[in-house]
Parts: sequence; structure tokens; C-alpha cells
Amino acid sequence: MAVFFIVLVVFFFLVFGFIYSYLWVPWRIQSHFKKQSVTGPRYRIFTGNSGEVSRLTAEAKAKPIPSGNNPHEFVHRVAPHYYEWSRAYGKTFLYWFGSKPVVATSDPRLIREALTTGGSFDRIGHNPLSKLLYAQGLPGLRGDQWAFHRRIAKQAFTMEKLKRWVPQMVTSSMTYLEKWEVMRNGEEEIELDVHKEMHNLSADMLSRTAFGNSVEEGKEIFALQERMMRLFYLVRWSVYIPGYRFFPSKTNKEIWRVEKQIRGSILKLIESNKTTAFEKSGTLLQAFMSSYTNQNGQEEKLGIEEVIDECKTFYFAAKETTANLLTFLLVLLAMHQEWQNIAREEVIRVLGSTGIPTVDVLQDLKTLSMIINETLRLYPPAMTLNRDTLRRANLGNLDVPAGTQISLSVVAMHHDTETWGSDAEEFNPRRFEDPKKQSALLVPFGLGPRTCVGQNLAVNETKTVLATILKHYSFRLSPSYAHAPVLFVTLQPQNGAHLLFTRISS
Repeated sequence: MAVFFIVLVVFFFLVFGFIYSYLWVPWRIQSHFKKQSVTGPRYRIFTGNSGEVSRLTAEAKAKPIPSGNNPHEFVHRVAPHYYEWSRAYGKTFLYWFGSKPVVATSDPRLIREALTTGGSFDRIGHNPLSKLLYAQGLPGLRGDQWAFHRRIAKQAFTMEKLKRWVPQMVTSSMTYLEKWEVMRNGEEEIELDVHKEMHNLSADMLSRTAFGNSVEEGKEIFALQERMMRLFYLVRWSVYIPGYRFFPSKTNKEIWRVEKQIRGSILKLIESNKTTAFEKSGTLLQAFMSSYTNQNGQEEKLGIEEVIDECKTFYFAAKETTANLLTFLLVLLAMHQEWQNIAREEVIRVLGSTGIPTVDVLQDLKTLSMIINETLRLYPPAMTLNRDTLRRANLGNLDVPAGTQISLSVVAMHHDTETWGSDAEEFNPRRFEDPKKQSALLVPFGLGPRTCVGQNLAVNETKTVLATILKHYSFRLSPSYAHAPVLFVTLQPQNGAHLLFTRISS
């Protein structure tokens, strides 16, 4: 009798918990937002709208952008769920990831407020499988731990260190141009998939800045992180079942294997670089391993596991986003030859007789800055920024309950005609002639306290590579090129980016 009673009580609590979590709370949240004129697609038990997101994404990837259409009108392709639901329910709407409510918006006022309001909105937590991509580096941390890592990271990316890294960036760029010349083999033109080339070049460049002489080992870790990113994409839109990370599925076993290899490789580099010469090397790894004195006069230093986590973050954030930015920059300049010519004239004039970029020279490439900003606007590597509501808060005129996720559609806001004007989906770098005019609306690196700490590195790397290429080559779209931006963790070309390069006579 006692056993039956216990079973009955357990069954009651399970049923009660199910009704409360999967029926009552979603109904209450929907009613709460409906009173504020925020609606959205119908909630589905267990999965929410994640199945619809996956279906819309798959359908969008299968449809090419019709020839003759404006190639920069692609929000419907890379963010199909936001595109479809915003047309039906407005710029700000409610949808569901499992039983988790998500308020999606492209309203620039709400985006700015969510990114700059401290205390109420913070990074969302990743499920245990997704965490293995970001590890426990800066993007995945909160509170005091995040503040501690942020202080260390700011010391690692000072302008003084960036100045020391630029010559290494130039070395990498010239090395790849020499490789292209060998491949050209005297022919007038050479066809290259710049998406692949820019990823390889970025891996080489960042390996030099991160590990100095351990370039090849760094490239191997980048390759492993690339594999981890692809595994992450497989679980991204799946509703996580508690404990599933311990289940020995094929994907899980591969995730465990790659994670072990990455951590082991980074640890090996750390151990092999504990030398006096390494302490003076000025590499990013050395910067992460150094101790710093905070504003209270206390010494702070990351532990070995924390160093590994920050290196993993650097591999993903720096290499992936910068390589994709460079890819779309080259594609856009191939599409818009007039801007390629204007940029080349500036590079030749500013670089002068030496033709070698330095930090000071890079700052004088104003046209290049305009082109980079316009590329980041049209093709932001991080298309969506997500925040978690830590406690009940106001966002604009909205009353947002604690636990609600905020999905900030940067790509939709960057393409919005109400925000940028009737030419919002046209390539027009002149809109950034006045840097201050549009700065509040351009958020490819985030905004507020969580602004990307490595953005100066990314911009300097991008300018170095682009200036070097423009000085030595002209380029155009290959007849085989098909414009098909797609979301694969970051924004990138679905079918590669094939361009034809012609050497410019000195």
C-alpha cells in the first residue's frame, strides 16, 4: 500500500510538473505578451517552434537567389524564420524554442537597449553539448567570472600588442600571394575559391599571432575547431534533453573525441612554451598566460584550463568571423569594380614607396574602412545576438518576464529600409563617410559591455590582407560563381566564392 501511495505521489508530481512547465507557463507567457500586442507562431508542446525553424532553414538553403535579383536581398534566405514571422507578426514577435519563450526583434532601439542595459540582460546559457564549441571562454561566462576574464582579455588585445602582430600579418599575406603566383604558373588569370583561401590565410595569420613559431600546430587546432563547429551545427536547433550529453551516440562520441584532441593539443603547446623566450614573445598565448594587476592592486592570472578555454574561443571567434568577412569583402569588390578601383588607388597612395602596411598606415585607409563597414552591415558574420532576461525587466515599452530569451536579428536590422533608407539593400560605402552618423546602427561586433574584445585585431587583419591583395591583384567574379549566402553558425557562402585574379604589373 505504501509503495502504491509513493508511486501515486510521484506520478502526480510528474503530471503536475508537465502541465505547469509545458502548458500553464507557455499559456501565461503568451497571454502576457498578447496584452502588449506581441504575438507569434503557435506554441507546440515539447518542441515549440524549433521544428519550423529547421524546416524553413532547409527550404531556404535549397532555393538559390534568382539571377537578375539584387544579390544583397537575402534576409529571407539566411534568417527565414525571422523573415516569415516578422512579415506576419511585426518586427517584434514571440516564438518558442522548446518551452523557452523567445522574443525576436530587429527594432534598433530595442537592440541597442538590450545590448547596453547592464544587469537585466546577459548572454544566454548554452546547452552542455554546445558549450564544447565555446568552452568556458569569455562569450559563455557571466557575472564576476566574466568580468575577470574580460579584464585579462583586454590586456591581451592592447594596441601595443596589435602593433607587434601587424608584421606577422603582412608575412602571412605575402606568403599566400607568393603561393598564388606559383599556382598561376605564368597564366594571365588564376581562379581561386577565396572562401577556402581566406580561411587558410586567417588560420596561418592567427597561428602566428597566437603561437609565434608554432604555426603548424596552431593550424591543426584550427582544423579541429572547424570540425567541432560542424558538430555544433548538428545540435544547434535541437531541444536538449537533460543527460543526453552522456549518451554514446555517434555525434556525441565524435564531439568527445574532437574535444579531447583540442584540449590536449593546446595543453601541449602551453607546456612546450614555458621558456624565457616565450615570456618575451608577445604572442596571444603568452598574453593569456601572464599575470596582471587589477585596479585594486591585486594580481590576476588565468588558470591553465581557463587559458585553454580562451584559446578555443579565440580560434572560433577570430578565425571564423574574420575569414568570412574577408570572403564577402572580396566578393563585393569583385561585383562592384568601381569601388575596387577606388580602394586600390587609396592603398597605392597611402602605402607609398614601401608598400608595406603598418598600424599607423592602416588607420589612414579611410575608403577601406568605409568598405569594411558596409560589408559588415550587409554581411554581418554574427547575424543574431542572443540575450537572456535574468530578472523581470523593461525593454522599450515591453514588460519582459525573467527567463525570456531575446533574439536580436542584426542582419534584419542592417537590411531594414526604415533604419537605413530606401537603398538599405544596396552596396553603398559612402553611407559611412561620416563615421559617427551611422555608428549607433552598426553592431556587427556587438555593443555595450560585451562588445567583441578582439574587434581591433579583426579590422587590422582585414585591412592588412585586403591592402596587400589590392596592391598586387585585380579580381572579378568567375562565371562559375553563384551568390548564395547561408547561415552555418556564421554567415558564409554556401557554394564557396570563386573569383578570377589577374596580377597587376609593378
